[in-house]
Amino acid sequence: TLHSPFCKGVRNLFYYLLVNSEGNTEKKKGFLTPFLIIIDSNHDFPYDKPMKSRDLYLRLLNYVLPHKWIFLLSLLATAIYAATEPAMPALIKPLLDGTFVEKDPGGALLFPLLLVGLFVVRGLASFISEVSMKWVANHVVLSLREEMFRKILSLPVRYFDDHSSGNTLSRLTYDVQRVMEAATTVIVTLIKDSLIIIGLLAWSFYISWKLSLVAFLIVPPIAIIIRLVSLRMRTLNRSLQNTMGDLTRVIQEAINGSRVVKVFRGEEYEQKRFDELNDRVRRTNLKIVTTSEANVPIVQLFTVIALAIVVYVASMQSRAGSLSVGEFVSLIGALALISSPLKRLTRINTLLQSGLAAAESVFSLIDEASEPDEGGIAIDHARGEVEFRDLSFTHQGGKKEVLQGINLKVAAGESVALVGPSGSGKTSLVNLLPRFYRPDTGQILLDGADISTLKLSALRNHIAYVDQQIVLFNDTVAANIAYGSHNRASDEQIRAAATGAQAIEFIEELPKGMDTLIGENGVRLSGGQRQRIAIARALLKDAPILIMDEATSSLDSRSERKVQQAIESLRRGRTSLIIAHRLSTIEQADRIVVMKDGRIVEEGDHHSLLKRGGEYALLHRAQRVEVSREEVSQ
Repeated sequence: TLHSPFCKGVRNLFYYLLVNSEGNTEKKKGFLTPFLIIIDSNHDFPYDKPMKSRDLYLRLLNYVLPHKWIFLLSLLATAIYAATEPAMPALIKPLLDGTFVEKDPGGALLFPLLLVGLFVVRGLASFISEVSMKWVANHVVLSLREEMFRKILSLPVRYFDDHSSGNTLSRLTYDVQRVMEAATTVIVTLIKDSLIIIGLLAWSFYISWKLSLVAFLIVPPIAIIIRLVSLRMRTLNRSLQNTMGDLTRVIQEAINGSRVVKVFRGEEYEQKRFDELNDRVRRTNLKIVTTSEANVPIVQLFTVIALAIVVYVASMQSRAGSLSVGEFVSLIGALALISSPLKRLTRINTLLQSGLAAAESVFSLIDEASEPDEGGIAIDHARGEVEFRDLSFTHQGGKKEVLQGINLKVAAGESVALVGPSGSGKTSLVNLLPRFYRPDTGQILLDGADISTLKLSALRNHIAYVDQQIVLFNDTVAANIAYGSHNRASDEQIRAAATGAQAIEFIEELPKGMDTLIGENGVRLSGGQRQRIAIARALLKDAPILIMDEATSSLDSRSERKVQQAIESLRRGRTSLIIAHRLSTIEQADRIVVMKDGRIVEEGDHHSLLKRGGEYALLHRAQRVEVSREEVSQ
C-alpha cells in the first residue's frame, strides 16, 4: 500500500506544500518529514540527499569486491560468533532442569566444559572477524584515496579556481576515513547482530511461540524511530563534513600565510575565524551524539516493556506448570540477550549515516569531470610557431571579457615580450597556450595545427613554463630541478641547468649542495634563489616553446643580470613568450606586444615603440621615474 496511487497522491501533496507554499522551508520540512517517511518507504525526497543510500552503499561495496575472500572469511567468522550467542541460553535449560532439578551428576562436569569450549570458539571467531574486516577496511580507504588523488591530478585548473584547497584536503583525509566504517564495520555489525537476534528469537519460539510473539510488538515503533533518526543523522553529518572542510581551509591559510598574519597583526582575526568554526564543529558533534544517544534509550524502553510483559506472562505459566524452571530462565535469558545486539544495531545507524554522508562527498570529487582531452594528434617535435587567431576569453563566472579579438602570430624561434598594466590580460593569454583554460572564441595554432586537436601530453611536452608564483616541492634541490623528468636527467644535466640559471653558486654553498632539502615551497631559500631553481627546471626541460611570466620579478639587480644572460642564451632558437614588469629585461626581445584592457594596442621592437610615443613609451617613462626614486631612497 505504500506505493498505491493514494499514497503517491498524498506524497505529491506534501511536496507541493513544501516547495510552493509560503513560510520557512526548514520548519515545513521538519513538520512534513515524518509523514513523508511513513508514506514513502524509500524516502527519496528532493531535499533529502543528492544520492540514494542504496546506490551509495552498492558503490562502496565495489571497493570491497577485490578483497572478497578476506571479506567472506570475516563474514563466516561473524556468523560463527553469532551462532554461539543463542547457544548460551540453550545450555541453561538442560543445566537447570538436568543438574539442579533432576540431580543428573553427568551434567555437573559436561556443561562447564561446554561453556569453556563455547567461549574459546567465540574468542577465535571474534578475532578473525575483526582483524580481517579491518584489513579490508584499510584497503578500501587505500583504494579510495588513490582514486581521489588520481582525480585531483587530472582536474582542470578551473576546479582549483572555484574550490578551496582546504575543503579538497578535508575530503581526502577526514571524509574518506569515515567511509571506512560504512563500507565494512556496519556490514559486520549488521550481519552479526541480526543473526544473534534471529537465533535468540528462534530459541525463544522453540520454548514458547506465544510468548515470543510479544517481542514482535516492538518492531514497528523501532522501525519508525530509526527512519526518523536516519534523516536527522544524514543532515547533521553533511553539515559536519562541510564545516570540517572550512576548518581545514582556515588552518591551511593561517599556516601558509604565517608571515602576513604576524606582520599585519592578524592573530586575533585568525583566532576568531578558527574559534567560530571549531565551535560549530563542537555543536554539530554534540547534536550527532544527542540524536544517537537519544535513539538508544527509546529503543531499549520499547524492548524492556515487551520483555516485562513476557516475564509476567511466563511467570504465570511457570506457576501453572506450563513452563519448567529451565525453560523459564532460558526464555527470559534469550529475550534479555536481545537487548545488547538491538542496541548495537540502533547505534550503527550513526556510523551508517556518517559514512554515507562522507561517501557523497568522496564520490562527488571522484565524479568531477577530468580535464578534457579530445585531441588525438601526438606530435614528436614542434618547430614552435604559435598563432592566436581572433581570440576572446572570459573567466568562468565573469561578466567582462579578459581578452578581446586577439590576433598574434609568433614565428618559430621568435622572442615576444608581453607588457602592459596589471589586468591587461597578459597572463590569461599565455595560460591559454598550455590549455589551462579554453578560449570562448577563436583558435590557437601550433605549427598550423589547432591545439585543441593535439593530445594534452603532446602539447605540454613542448612547453616549458616559469610562473610568477614559483612552486617548489619539499624535496632536494636536484629533485626540484629535475622535476617531471622521471629520473631521466643525469647529475651532469642537472648541474648544467643550474649553471645556466646562475644558481650553481648558491647551491654549492648549501649544507648538502644538490641534495639539500629546501622545505615547503622552498621556504629555506630566498625569493631570487627560488626563481632561479624554477628557471633551471625550465632549462633542463629544453622545450621548443618557453613561457616566462614575471620570471625575474624577485631578483636583485646583480642576480637579474646573471639570469638575463641565461634567458638570452635559452631563448635562442626557441619560441619565447615573456611577460615582464621590468621593461629593462625585455629590451632585447625580437618583438614587444603592448596590451591594455584585453586588447593588443601596440607592437614593435623597443626603439620603434619608444619613438612612437604611445602606451609603451608611457610605461617606460613611468618605470624610469620609479627606478630613479628607488635609487635615491637607497
